[in-house]
Amino acid sequence: MDKGVLATALGSPAPFGQSQFAFMRGNAFEAKVKADGGSELLRLLYERLGGGAPEPAGDAATPDLSAAGPEGRAARTALALREATAAGGWALLDHPMLALEVAGSPAYLEPDAVVVHPDGRWTVVEIKSFPMIDASADASKVGAAARQAAVYVLALERVAAVTEGAEVGHQVLLVCPKDFSNLPTASVVDVRKQRAVTRRQLTRLTRIEDIAAELPEGTTFDPACAPDELDAAVAAVPPAYAPECLAACELAFHCRAKSRAEGAVEALGRSVRGELGGLTTVAGVLAAAAGKEGDPADPTVAALRRAAALRAEALESAAAVRAGSIGDHAGSGDDGTGGTGGTAGADGAGRTGSAAGTAGASEGRS
Repeated sequence: MDKGVLATALGSPAPFGQSQFAFMRGNAFEAKVKADGGSELLRLLYERLGGGAPEPAGDAATPDLSAAGPEGRAARTALALREATAAGGWALLDHPMLALEVAGSPAYLEPDAVVVHPDGRWTVVEIKSFPMIDASADASKVGAAARQAAVYVLALERVAAVTEGAEVGHQVLLVCPKDFSNLPTASVVDVRKQRAVTRRQLTRLTRIEDIAAELPEGTTFDPACAPDELDAAVAAVPPAYAPECLAACELAFHCRAKSRAEGAVEALGRSVRGELGGLTTVAGVLAAAAGKEGDPADPTVAALRRAAALRAEALESAAAVRAGSIGDHAGSGDDGTGGTGGTAGADGAGRTGSAAGTAGASEGRS
């Protein structure tokens, strides 16, 4: 199912995606790294993860991984990994296809590259276009790359389990542009923690068969269906929306609209949802804060009412300060007007007397 097409049919297309310029820049950098049979990539890997193996020469194997369909490409990749491991030399697999079971259904993954070492170790290579400045890159982007690579490591472990002499390394090679140039540099990232978290999450996922068994008879997600029918079909699968979904899921904007319409606290974020305990709607939270609902002995309700009282007190104090400030300004304006009038009168009288004296002097001279 193409969730992007489904979101468009529902009237909530996901307005995100990488720009064409970023795609072109990333593809150009990856082509540069893999040029000449991947000699630069193998050099970077050998410098950081070579161990005691002989340095890769220009004869590193680069097997052809083309096949029909994702299943065929995954089978061809598994065969190439077994052959390269048995050969006992360096091998570079460019865009291999890996399979990983997710909720009981196969998901096909395509890492940038996998390198087979002479000792049978397999290393995942991630090539990114964000820069590595002074040997350090953006922590959030490195973290995302590590989580992505951890999924590839899990998929490779399935193949390594049935390949004699194979071992999947938990250290991946992250290749990025150096400083502000287009020259490649690399860093080793340990993904053991991300691998453990991902593996635990995968084991806790509800199987697709179990989800499908609970759907009403005749449910379909065909984008050609009427909008109302399609909306009802999507609503039959309870979403677990959170703001973090906006960066990863094509249906996130549809789920957000539904969450906001229902007043669900999940729209405020997972951390807020966790703090609110049994309160699941924004209306319920406001009612509890106002003292209309909720058990006063509940710590969450007590905290909300305390926060509401503090807010009311702060607003009352701010209103009093503002009213006093307006009164002071009005009083100073009255005094200033009177003073200005008196000054004007005195000045006016002085100027009138001076004018009369001048006129009298003129008459005397006449």
